[in-house]
Amino acid sequence: MKTTKIEWTDKTWNPITGCTKVSAGCANCYAETMSRRLKAMGINKYQNAFTLALHEEALDEPIHWKSPHTIFVCSMSDLFHENVPFTFIDKVMKTIKRTPQHRYQLLTKRAKRMAEYFHTHPIPDNAWLGVTVDTQSSKERIDYLRSLTATIHFLSCEPLLEDLGDLNLNNIDWVIVGGESGPRARPMKEEWVLSIKKQVENQGAAFFFKQWGTWGSDGIKRNKHANGKKIDGKIYQSMPKPNSIVRFDNYRI
Repeated sequence: MKTTKIEWTDKTWNPITGCTKVSAGCANCYAETMSRRLKAMGINKYQNAFTLALHEEALDEPIHWKSPHTIFVCSMSDLFHENVPFTFIDKVMKTIKRTPQHRYQLLTKRAKRMAEYFHTHPIPDNAWLGVTVDTQSSKERIDYLRSLTATIHFLSCEPLLEDLGDLNLNNIDWVIVGGESGPRARPMKEEWVLSIKKQVENQGAAFFFKQWGTWGSDGIKRNKHANGKKIDGKIYQSMPKPNSIVRFDNYRI
């Protein structure tokens, strides 16, 4: 059963909460806003609001989810934050390996640190690895991602803040694109989206358009639900096809 409003996943799992800003896409962070709201509601896990916190008690949560799910890991943080010890990431990987019925989406803005970790640690077959690419200056993250051998490599171009220009999508399986929402949202232009869509289709990856956000394709600011998620009257929300068979026998711990 889907338990999150994030369109490209089924569930979220947050053994880590809180983060720090590293790039332009972080300016209006939805997770920071949500953390403050959850703190005001008295949710114990968010008593420190958006200060980085490790939650040992949350490490086993996916073990209790018996039905298969696609799970976004650390939607309220970044698993590869520089202050998260590799020993804690080891514990996250142990849970991933113990639950081969699930698919885990590991998305980071800290691509170099993710590469450093996985160059010395095995990548679980049921882990999808992704990086955020919201501006041209963040395109270097793609090369770090591409250097890793994973079942699925994906890009999250959200919030898309400028034209990304030419993209080398060799060994990239999936590209998500979306505009920013909220009172301080920055506009996303239709031509930026169409450029990415064309390149994704030409290079054989799957294209997933999440939303226009606060600014519509016509450049008018309105409610994100009113702006919708259609391009030329159609919804494009393709999921990737795994490039290898998940080998469950690898997960004996």
